[in-house]
Order: sequence, then C-alpha cells, then structure tokens
Amino acid sequence: MSIQNMEKQNLVSVIIPTFNRCDFLKEAVDSVLKQSYRPIEVIIVDDGSEDSSYELIKPCLTNSPAGIICRYFYQRNNGVSSARNIGLKQALGEYIGFLDSDDLWDPRKLEIQMAFMDSQSEYQVCYTDEIWIRKGIRVNPKNVHQKYSGDIYSNCLPLCIISPSSILMKRDVIDQVGLFDEDLPACEDYDYWLRLSSQYPVYLIKEKLITKRGGHKDQLSHQYPVMDRFRVMALIKMLRLKELAKRDHQNTIRMIKQKCEIIITGAQKRGKNEEAEYYQQIIQEYCSTHFEAPY
Repeated sequence: MSIQNMEKQNLVSVIIPTFNRCDFLKEAVDSVLKQSYRPIEVIIVDDGSEDSSYELIKPCLTNSPAGIICRYFYQRNNGVSSARNIGLKQALGEYIGFLDSDDLWDPRKLEIQMAFMDSQSEYQVCYTDEIWIRKGIRVNPKNVHQKYSGDIYSNCLPLCIISPSSILMKRDVIDQVGLFDEDLPACEDYDYWLRLSSQYPVYLIKEKLITKRGGHKDQLSHQYPVMDRFRVMALIKMLRLKELAKRDHQNTIRMIKQKCEIIITGAQKRGKNEEAEYYQQIIQEYCSTHFEAPY
C-alpha cells in the first residue's frame, strides 16, 4: 500500500523514539507488529544511535506484516522530544500512539483502545495501566503513581502518571496541544500531559496493556538529578498560558511552591545557596497575588 493511499484510511500511527537501545528496540518494534489491531505505520526515529540499532530493525523496514509500513528516520542526537516531534510531523494517522523503545505492548493494546475510542466519541484520549519491570524484576508501583480518569489535570501535577507508551489520541488533539517541548531535557512528558489534560478529559483503561522496563543507567531520571526543577519549568509555563480553570490555576500555584520548597531544602543541604535563592525568588514571583487566577 502506498503512503498516498494511506491518507484516506482510518489510521493508527505508532511513533518509537530510540537512542542506543539495541538491547530493547527489536522487542519493542515486534510488540507493535504483533498487535491484534494492526497499525498502518510504525515510525522509528533514531536520535543519533551509535550502536547496532539500525541493523537490528532493518529487516522490519522491508519485511513488515501485510498492511503495516515501517519507516525509519535518523537524526543527530537532539533529545527524545525532538525525536517524537519528527515522528508527529511525519505521521499520517488519525490516531497516534507512542512506544518508548525500552517498553513493550500487550498484543491486544491497540484493539482494546480503538474499541473504546470507537464507542466513546466524547473521549479523544485514553491511556492504560501498566506492568513495571525494574532490573528484570516485576515491582508494584507506589501509591503516588495511582492513575485517574476524566478531568485529571490536578492529579498530573505531583508527577507524571501517564506513560507515553500507554497513550492513544486523535490527531486533532496534537494539533490543538502542540508538539513536545524540545527545551526540556527531561520531564517533557510531564509537561505535555499537563498541557493535554488542561484541555481534554483523559480516560483510563484499567488493564495492564504495556510493560515498562526500567532501572537501566541510560534513563533520563539517572542522567538528571533534581527532576523537580524541570517540573517547575513546566508548571510556570502552565501559569503563563492563562487558560487554566480557576481551581487548576490555584492548584498549579500550590504545586510550584511545594516543589520549590523541596528543591530549596536539598540545595541548602548541599551548600548551594544561589540555587536555593533562585527558587525562593520563583516562589515570591509566581506564588503571590500577581499570579492569582484572573476571575
């Protein structure tokens, strides 16, 4: 099937960003190609890998199952947001799904999500529960990772509860919310789900349809200490949008204050007084009456 003919179809595009994940990538791609509901295209965006990733997935590009086109793009290392954005710009699908290259999909994932989307027209976004594997061992998520359904903006404020690998959304949502923020080296998904959930209800399918494999050293959480600093950046962006409902605006201010106080305490313990002062200034600027909701 040609790409030109695909444009008229009810498509699901799957975007897989990857960087030096040859130990995981082939399994991830295979978990998409084995879906009971077949996507029409799989877009692999290689963010500058220097390992054997391309050689491993090359057979998929020329010998994918009938009806699925596998497309491969390579760029110099520019971060996961840039890689996802390239995929979004190339995708032809009416629906978009993501899969991190160290995660796996249950064979029924797309089937279950598409059945829901077809039956519930008021929802344009859904995500699923997940299995956690850490260093090869299955573990249980903590209570702070509890997932919610519907108007979940306030539930997304403490930390990221939506795994990119679990979400499925209509293309119209992305056209409205925009692309991933390439200025954020980490917590780019936290930022995106805040923007999304402030505008759309997000339905939770309470089935564990993805497997998250973590604990390896190349994860962003290992590369960037004090991840809350990036969350504070995302929260400030939300205030500046000035499109939040009053309750969401007030909860965002409270979360900025809470996270800044955590960062300040850690900075003071490490003797980083300038860092502590910087976040104290953020509290004074954004948690004052100046940024109260204009209602």
